[in-house]
Amino acid sequence: MVALVRLRAPLALFGAAVLVLVGPPLLTTGSGAGTGTQIPGLRFMVPNTPGGGYDITARTAAKNAEDAGLTSNIEVFNLPGAGGTVGLTRLVSERGNGKLAMSMGLGVVGAVRSNDAPKSLADTTPIARLTEEQDVVVVAKDSPYKTIDDLIGAWKKNPGKLPVGGGSSPGGPDHLAPMLMARAAGIAPKKVNYIPFDGGGELLASILGNKVAFGVSGVGEYLDQIKAGELRLLAVTGPERVAGLDAPTLQEAGYDVNFTNWRGIVAPPGLSDAERDKLTRLIEELHDSPEWQKSMKQNGWDDAFLTGDEFGEFLDAQDNRVVSVLKELGL
Repeated sequence: MVALVRLRAPLALFGAAVLVLVGPPLLTTGSGAGTGTQIPGLRFMVPNTPGGGYDITARTAAKNAEDAGLTSNIEVFNLPGAGGTVGLTRLVSERGNGKLAMSMGLGVVGAVRSNDAPKSLADTTPIARLTEEQDVVVVAKDSPYKTIDDLIGAWKKNPGKLPVGGGSSPGGPDHLAPMLMARAAGIAPKKVNYIPFDGGGELLASILGNKVAFGVSGVGEYLDQIKAGELRLLAVTGPERVAGLDAPTLQEAGYDVNFTNWRGIVAPPGLSDAERDKLTRLIEELHDSPEWQKSMKQNGWDDAFLTGDEFGEFLDAQDNRVVSVLKELGL
């Protein structure tokens, strides 16, 4: 069994335009002024398309922070491309900007490797790891595959004819999870026809339109579609069933896979100690707020809070782990 460190990551999307401001944020003062969490003009960058896990995490965090009175008028904007490395490069170029942060996760770690990106997470200022979550294996509601065994039985007969879609570049969570599934089912990972999308939002249309045989993404990204019956949930990738969802773990179904994803926040390099500490304090108070705790429960996210240097060490370990797993899978 290969299991990445269990560290991880939606809430129904508040609407694609929620919190996306067309102009500079208005400067206001809220109750966060007394706790030193007010950062006028704060912007959250999302390095993939609307509707994906990074996007939902950033918008949820922004709304919760405002509702809790920690700061005001956070701007959330999307800068997709190359599995998140376009946004990463932009973030690193904003050296010393204490009013910018980026939502990210394991997918960016993998994309840096698979795209040979010029910048890495080692070039950023680590702020916090927020959540972890399981991936889900889903098909369209009219798919012929009713169970995970139905799907894997067909997949084993002709791996290349059953494309699997994921919302991350090779090396990211939505790529590693089906590769681990394949190996557990006796399918050579190199034979898997994996189609990457720039986030779960882009992937969704291809699953619903049967452009891919099945999709793998974060539970929170597709929770609404699963509950509405638009997607059929076949299995979850973590060690335990997800509360409120009727689907086995892969291990329960007889496939030796235990995999979870995580999401966090990084900032540009070159921040002053005061800027870094203020941003960290904002995220710490967000984490402790009733608003955020409620959102985690609604989205099926597990708490995986970690800040500062410990988060930086974790990022280094995840980079090494991605390389190790890819080599182990022959990829």
